[in-house]
Amino acid sequence: MAGARALLRHCPLLLPQDRRGTAYEGFVTAQGRDFHIRILLPVDLQLKNARRLQSCPDLVSFMVELKTVLEIALKNTQDLHIPRPPEYYSCLVRDLEILGWNRVAYVDTGLTTVKLKAEDSCGRQHVITLKLNAKYPTEPPDCLVDFPVPFAVSWMPQNSLIDIYNQFLAALESLKEFWDALDEIDGKTWVLEPENPTRSATTRRIAIGNNVSVNVEVDPRHPNMLPECYFLGADHEVNPLRAKLNNNMHLWDPEISLLQNLRELLEIDFPSRAMLEKSDFAKDCGICYAYRLDGSAPDQVCDDPRCGQPFHQACLYEWLQGLPTSRQSFNVIFGECPYCNKPLTLKSSMKKL
Repeated sequence: MAGARALLRHCPLLLPQDRRGTAYEGFVTAQGRDFHIRILLPVDLQLKNARRLQSCPDLVSFMVELKTVLEIALKNTQDLHIPRPPEYYSCLVRDLEILGWNRVAYVDTGLTTVKLKAEDSCGRQHVITLKLNAKYPTEPPDCLVDFPVPFAVSWMPQNSLIDIYNQFLAALESLKEFWDALDEIDGKTWVLEPENPTRSATTRRIAIGNNVSVNVEVDPRHPNMLPECYFLGADHEVNPLRAKLNNNMHLWDPEISLLQNLRELLEIDFPSRAMLEKSDFAKDCGICYAYRLDGSAPDQVCDDPRCGQPFHQACLYEWLQGLPTSRQSFNVIFGECPYCNKPLTLKSSMKKL
């Protein structure tokens, strides 16, 4: 009875068609519009046996979810079909002509999305995507950029696309040193992750040696300052590197490049792209036998110098969890290496252990 009352409250125009409550027909209302609907439930009333309803615990939950989806879909459809006044098109075309069609990378057929291209002072190519609403130019367009920092547009009703474009160019130059630093890393070292970095990416995992790497997080607003560094690898390999970084961080010189600073503080030469291949460092996981798992490279390594086998954290977690000899405490699991049986300790932030 409680379920029937709840259904009547949410959908007063949806009525049962039989005594067993397996058939309903009527209307569901969304955005002031009525939609005809007919629902047939299994004889046992178990929604898990109903293909369309199996993800919902009961019929009331399904109807509430259906109404929500309809409300959102209808609202978005209305927004898409707001008529543009003639002034909108004349103003937009005039702005594009003033800006120059050579700077336009794309315009959709409805003249609601515009992509503008630009080149910074170092020759890097960039694109800004503008989503214009019907009130342009009274209201500014939404601006989508591949930046590591937010891009906020200063806008007045008398402004035009050229004003946004000039602000875009100024923002590009403000990020020049950040992109210079990461371009040098990408060009002179073996970057293990990300595989195809975007201009908004602020981290690089740089290969140092066999199963040893450093993850560098660069501050885009202060790219010449000491970045956050996290070493990955066996303890006997990374502990000396941590010690060097801590002992030499006072030597950091903002007048030289980030990569050169890292070389001097860690007292190493990063493996050269000219001399070695990425496969020399990209070792497959010892459990799933793949290098990438959901886009991530192996980031756990057995500490035994005679082993040093790398693993994905997720793979190692599943392996250790399945061992009867493993034990766990909060977010730490203790077990043995699948290859050499050396004791392993894995701290996981991805899953509750």
